[in-house]
Amino acid sequence: MNNLGNILLFIGFLLIIFGIIFKFLPNFRLPGDILIQKKNVTFYFPIATCIILSLIFSIIFFVLNYFFKK
Repeated sequence: MNNLGNILLFIGFLLIIFGIIFKFLPNFRLPGDILIQKKNVTFYFPIATCIILSLIFSIIFFVLNYFFKK
């Protein structure tokens, strides 16, 4: 049960860090994000951001699986 507390603290710390990043960098775009602006239409697809978020969540779930695997 002690491991669960450590994992929750780690996840909470990550959420605080991401919250601070998104608070102070609201228009943050990574290289590789697709932005197309025409006269009346704007299309934005954050493909690089999606890949990075996927990697982060994969690592988090790998760590959780490692600690809770029986």
